[in-house]
Amino acid sequence: MNKAILAIAAFGCTMASAFAQKAATVQTVVQAEDEFVKLAARKGIKEAFLTVTDPEGIVFKPDVIKTTDFYGKIDKQPGTLTWQPKYARISANGDLAFTAGPYVYQNGKTEDDKVYGDYVSIWKLDQISNRLKLVTNLGIQHPQSAAAQTTDIKEPVQTNKVATSVDPFKSKGVVLTNDRQFNQGLKISTVGTYKEFLTPEGRVYFPGFEPMVGVDKTLKFMANQAISITAETLNGGRASSNDLAYTYGRARIRKGNIVSNYYYVRLWEQDAQHRWNVILEILSAVENE
Repeated sequence: MNKAILAIAAFGCTMASAFAQKAATVQTVVQAEDEFVKLAARKGIKEAFLTVTDPEGIVFKPDVIKTTDFYGKIDKQPGTLTWQPKYARISANGDLAFTAGPYVYQNGKTEDDKVYGDYVSIWKLDQISNRLKLVTNLGIQHPQSAAAQTTDIKEPVQTNKVATSVDPFKSKGVVLTNDRQFNQGLKISTVGTYKEFLTPEGRVYFPGFEPMVGVDKTLKFMANQAISITAETLNGGRASSNDLAYTYGRARIRKGNIVSNYYYVRLWEQDAQHRWNVILEILSAVENE
């Protein structure tokens, strides 16, 4: 895995642009997520998604499909959904962001009707409305957490701030190449690949389990579960400030003789040496298998 070459290429893209734009604040995406929650409570799940989604936004239901196409064809989605952002980042230029945190879905009147889990939302700046729009939303289920999650919401590093290109989300080749290298590494060693690419405080969201925070916990989990993972890159996007990016694709997880299909979404950031590293990955089982 030659990450050094990719780091140099990414650094060149950054240095080629001039500093510009108003400073971004992470509260922008937190507010967008809070408004999304209120919309779901007021208008229902379906209408909330149709209101906030980006025109090119996607869901995994069970194939990769535009959010507008999926929710535009279904009846009103039953139940109530509440969630709270506890982990959030935004790019220095404010054109790409994500939030993550716990959710509760209830389709009934008793405590037994509640489903608990965690979600990840990716947001992209819409150039016409100048508002963040939802790129995708993915979740996992797990038992109710015994303790409240800590809050980790930080402002971007403004030294990463650069001028916005005409379409920064087409300038994503370096990140997609890193994602393919990640997936190639999985063929050799699942544990070794996460050790190579995940940041020390990186998070992994795996169905049935509460989010793992930190590379040490993740490596221990992978080893104890005795699972192997193969994956295929589908697409992604990158902030114009070259400090935040996302990728997504398909994954197959084998444990013993059992093989299950998943989708994954990864969030990437650059370190001080301009290398792309994974700060969050969520693996969600393919629906209706």
